[in-house]
Amino acid sequence: MATTADFKNGMCIEFNGKLYTITHFLHVKPGKGAAFVRTKLKNVETGKVIENTFNAGLKINQVRIETREYQYLYKEESGFVFMNLENYDQITLPEHKIENADLYKDGIIVQIIFHAEKEEALLVNLPPFIESEVTYTEPGLKGDTASSNALKPATIETGATIMVPLFVNQGDVIKIDTRDRSYSERVK
Repeated sequence: MATTADFKNGMCIEFNGKLYTITHFLHVKPGKGAAFVRTKLKNVETGKVIENTFNAGLKINQVRIETREYQYLYKEESGFVFMNLENYDQITLPEHKIENADLYKDGIIVQIIFHAEKEEALLVNLPPFIESEVTYTEPGLKGDTASSNALKPATIETGATIMVPLFVNQGDVIKIDTRDRSYSERVK
């Protein structure tokens, strides 16, 4: 058992029967009344962020989680198949535990978060940036670049559609920010 004094960013707690990680917290001691802690909690399974206020000193169930590196192998009917890079064990995870499933490319290295006591996979995190080839996009027309923030849709090799600048052409390899699915840069 932990208390609100033990809170730190990234800590995983059980709250209302669900697992949350603390993304932000602030201890508040008003001039009058009892102290409290304002928090932003991210649901480990859904990714939804909620705000909650805890009374200072409240006991909280802390959950131990572990992050392990896995390699994405392929997708099958029952889900996505990953291989542990240390012992080569394979696990299959259902699609609802995979965020940005359309950005996964064979062989990509991901971080899988496990509930340490239950040995249950909770969430899969892509690296912050991935590289992918543009398989289809409309050609940019000469003179369309008057606006520096003009974007067009482009389909990448995984089938996902990403908004890219007008100068990106079919066959280009681009770097994509997986946190917000945005174009980052063209790879040489």
